[in-house]
Amino acid sequence: MNCNLVSNLNAIGWYCGNASNTMHTVSGKTANAWGLRDMSGNVREWCWDTYGAYSSAPQSDPRGPSSGGSNRVRRGGSWSDDAQICRAAQRGINGPGDRDNNLGLRPARSD
Repeated sequence: MNCNLVSNLNAIGWYCGNASNTMHTVSGKTANAWGLRDMSGNVREWCWDTYGAYSSAPQSDPRGPSSGGSNRVRRGGSWSDDAQICRAAQRGINGPGDRDNNLGLRPARSD
């Protein structure tokens, strides 16, 4: 595992290089370039998107298949991951019954 400090991630996220092996309070780091906080590191994000293969055609903001089970996409990294895992493009899988101390979700609402 590569837990060396990475200057740009160190400013915006918690990962194994700066988290001291624990989760941290939300908004403890600087906002990213889009004004969002806690998008890199701290906890992996359990998403609404169903997990499955993406289309081979070029896409922007892919959502995964519209059906196919209860497994969902998990994005980003956590306080226990190295820097290269702590990015939105990092994609994994979690089911609704999965529990982990480095997995969370981001409530969202539209107006």
